Amino acid sequence: MIEYWIPITVAAAFLQNMRSALQKHLKGRLTTLGAAYVRFSHSWPFSVLYVWGLYEFGGMALPETNGMFFLYSVLGGLSQIIFTVLLLWLFSFHNFTVGTTFSKTEIIQVAILGFLILGDTLTIGAGVAIVVAVVGVMVMSAAQSKVTVRTLLTSMTEKPTLIGLTCGAFLGMSVVFFRGAALALGYDGIVMAAAFTLAVSVVIQTVIMGVYIAIKEPRTFVDIFVHWKWTLATGLAGTLTSIGWFTAFTMQNGAYVRALGQIELVFTFIASVFFFREKTN
Repeated sequence: MIEYWIPITVAAAFLQNMRSALQKHLKGRLTTLGAAYVRFSHSWPFSVLYVWGLYEFGGMALPETNGMFFLYSVLGGLSQIIFTVLLLWLFSFHNFTVGTTFSKTEIIQVAILGFLILGDTLTIGAGVAIVVAVVGVMVMSAAQSKVTVRTLLTSMTEKPTLIGLTCGAFLGMSVVFFRGAALALGYDGIVMAAAFTLAVSVVIQTVIMGVYIAIKEPRTFVDIFVHWKWTLATGLAGTLTSIGWFTAFTMQNGAYVRALGQIELVFTFIASVFFFREKTN
């Protein structure tokens, strides 16, 4: 039997790398908040259109919502907003590859929160994968100095590392909450459940972040309009990415999905070297 969540996850990882590259490009043209906002503001129309397409042409009925669905959606949306802003801030400290790698600690949070909140269990293999992820973060933290216990401990207290770890924590929370939202629907159909959860969540994120930007830096809306080609491309890439992740999370334990999703590091390395012309340790 084909495990469909596997190719869907690999595709999502590739598309996420593309979206991150577009967001990094926008970072030089928009504020950190602006570059993060277009991920949602230019994504919700595509997400809603996707749900409509499944309903109109796929013959899939719309799910019935409930309180737990909206609670999980709001919590997941807020967690992802914070993660996105932190990740873009992290780009200011390290190159593209290192910045993305620091955020990968979310596997640990996904495993723990998934068990505590949703009752998702792990196999021994999954536990080994988590250990590997932790070791990987420690190695990357010490990459700029000699790899000794002393320098490793020192690097773990530096701002870029702390931001990366926090970034991973919020990404982990968003994964669990979004999976919880999709499962809370009790809908007999993975594709529509994932699509509906995505559409509702991204609309919530657009409203929350839009209000904040309107208060703090309204000029950002003008800049977003000026660079509409790049922002539209980011929104489309973000939608395709999210469709992949949400579908995979609805199908399978979030920890497994994020563990396989580490293949994004390969795509990130390629983008860092050949697109951004960055040097990697």
